[in-house]
Amino acid sequence: MAVVNLTTEEMEAALGDKLKALRLSRNLDQQTLAERAGVSVRALRSLESGQGSTLKTLVAVLRALGRQDWLNTIAPVATINPLALTREAQPRQRASRTRRAPSAG
Repeated sequence: MAVVNLTTEEMEAALGDKLKALRLSRNLDQQTLAERAGVSVRALRSLESGQGSTLKTLVAVLRALGRQDWLNTIAPVATINPLALTREAQPRQRASRTRRAPSAG
């Protein structure tokens, strides 16, 4: 299922499932992770179950799991302008014409 076709609730649930799987792969119970993240167990449960949470809780949990790098993939900044690549691909053959201002008539 493509992410584009998911509802907000489905996306929250999928994110919660991924966080829960990561927590379990690190052999952490909810209490331990909540303490390390500085959030309540209830907040962690809400996040993992896709029942809604705050951005602060999400960031704290990601940091406690050592996965704050996930946040870099949300809205990556392009370091290379694709238009610049096409311009550089073929060297210019001639200069642009000088644009003249319309004459006041």
